[in-house]
Amino acid sequence: MRKKFPKTFHCATEFTLAVLGGKWKTVILCYLKERSLRYSEFRAILPSVSDKVLTERLQDLVDAGLVARKTKAGEKNIALYSLTDRGRTLHPLLHELYGWGEAQAAAFGVKVGAPLKELDSET
Repeated sequence: MRKKFPKTFHCATEFTLAVLGGKWKTVILCYLKERSLRYSEFRAILPSVSDKVLTERLQDLVDAGLVARKTKAGEKNIALYSLTDRGRTLHPLLHELYGWGEAQAAAFGVKVGAPLKELDSET
């Protein structure tokens, strides 16, 4: 079911955050900016997210028209998620968010990983 938004927002940033809000949506979009992923790959790179939450966030992004879910012919249970044209318009924003986190992590005393690189090295 598609999330209903108010008809009016006080500013564009408020609307953007309403669409992208939720702890995992932006993270999912950042991974999909790099490449299409299967659900099982999301499970591998997002182990702390429950199946229920991951499924809901992916569906929210599909409903918003930012992510496409495609299944292979004859393989009903294997879905591939990728950014739509609308989702690809977020590339600059997602790139800046990632870059900021990468540049500022040490100042906050945290380390950041590269799960997609780790996932690719396993295959």
